Amino acid sequence: MHERVRLGSTVVIKGQLTAHEDVVIAGRLEGSITVTGHLVIVESGAHVVGDITATGIVVTGAVEGSLIAEERIRVQDGADLQGDASAPRVLVTDGAVVNGRIETEAPANRRELKAAS
Repeated sequence: MHERVRLGSTVVIKGQLTAHEDVVIAGRLEGSITVTGHLVIVESGAHVVGDITATGIVVTGAVEGSLIAEERIRVQDGADLQGDASAPRVLVTDGAVVNGRIETEAPANRRELKAAS
């Protein structure tokens, strides 16, 4: 069974979140998110103020901060990303808003993005 933690729509967290399983954000998180070897999903209606680092990142809600993924970032319809995105593959669908820089270099060649906070 695939482990996954879900932070509901009424949850507000201030601080750093670290996990070794998939994380689904439906509420508000102010602080950095670091997920090793797994996926971070920011659902529609969710708001993250801080940087996200994970193997994969999917954004349908709002993020104010940098996204750094080992494999892939997907910024979907309805998403609002105010920050940079860096991954070997970055997909921005029609209807998404991105105000920041997008880098698609291989992880070994990628330089450090400056933290937004």
